[in-house]
Amino acid sequence: MKTIKYLKQRAKQGGLPPRAQGQIANAISGNDGQVAQTGIQQTINQLAEARAREIIAEQQQAQILARNGRTFTKFDAVNDIIDNQTETVTAGLWSGNVASLTTEFTSSVQTTTQRRYYVDVLDGDPAVTGSAIQYSLAFGHALGSGSDSQGQLNDSPSKAVYSQYKQLLLNPTDTRFTTAGSGSTDYIYVINFKRNRLKERLDAGNFELPLRYMSASLDTNATGSNVAVSSSVVYSLIDDSSLADASVGDSGRVYNIVSGSINSGVYNSSAPVYWGLAYPDYGVLVLDGKMLDQQLNFQTNTGSSSEGNNHFRLFHSISGSSDITNAETGDPYGFLARNSEKVTSTHYFVRIKNAEYNFSNNPSYTTGSVGDLAQSTFVGDPKTYITTVGLYNDSQELLAVAKLSKPLLKSFQREALIRVKLDF
Repeated sequence: MKTIKYLKQRAKQGGLPPRAQGQIANAISGNDGQVAQTGIQQTINQLAEARAREIIAEQQQAQILARNGRTFTKFDAVNDIIDNQTETVTAGLWSGNVASLTTEFTSSVQTTTQRRYYVDVLDGDPAVTGSAIQYSLAFGHALGSGSDSQGQLNDSPSKAVYSQYKQLLLNPTDTRFTTAGSGSTDYIYVINFKRNRLKERLDAGNFELPLRYMSASLDTNATGSNVAVSSSVVYSLIDDSSLADASVGDSGRVYNIVSGSINSGVYNSSAPVYWGLAYPDYGVLVLDGKMLDQQLNFQTNTGSSSEGNNHFRLFHSISGSSDITNAETGDPYGFLARNSEKVTSTHYFVRIKNAEYNFSNNPSYTTGSVGDLAQSTFVGDPKTYITTVGLYNDSQELLAVAKLSKPLLKSFQREALIRVKLDF
């Protein structure tokens, strides 16, 4: 019995202890689970990839359909819109944006009272439709000389004109216009450009005023018959912006008016001849009356209570210049001037890809009850012509329309980039 019990307690020959068998069994079961789990994950990944491809294909197809029938495209605010672009734009100052004025007429609709203060100058016969006022001329005297107060104490037109431009253009502490030509001056001639022609300002460095020498003997009243130009002597006046920076006062920039031309610049730039002051921001030229008397024989009437209408002397001097040929250009002398303005723009870049906007909603594009293409050649190869770009807000309200200079062909083989410039 002892022998039998002993044999039962011994391990079987060629076998493993029960604990070791359990460990191997557990190991086999674990490997089978990992293999099964890996296969399931691979299947899931394959199904997910297949579904992703289906979604991408559906999106691509939707995009193709959307592009083919698209009527508008939203701008990419970062890449398609450039705003706050500022540039300076200049143009001829006179009607029709021309830069040279060679015909001048005085207005026939002004009353006698108005003409005692200023005279409007037109670019054509006032009786002809289309003639328009280009600028006005005035004469001012600090003491009121050269015009009749007509019984009104200290209320002569010349004094009113001088006081008006003094308040408009000079600093509050200044009582007289002071030029580099003759210093403080009591009397001035004024050229005031028409506001709607001026836009923002007179373009400094781009005006040229011709003045012709006056006759030896003139009437005291410049509206008389004996007020005329003489000889072929013409002086051209420009500003000195090419030589020096402007002085800046309450009226903005101020330049000296000097002898010279736009083509050749300032005459004798080391010692210029000064004629007055230019105020480009106000569109006003102030000429020193003393210099006009000395250089051009204006014979300004500065008599007390004497009706001189001196501004008509300036009109005859300017208008008479066009009778003389400018040796420098070969053309008649003309009053040259340009305006200037700063324009703020926003640029919209309309990018049209090859698959977009190849069909039209125009009723003539299709025919029949099922909407067949009217042009058989368009089947498989549709074409359109872009003529207009509309800009809409987020509420789909039309804000602006841009017209192309000519129709732009569009097809599946062509792309387009249209820049729309919106000025403010």
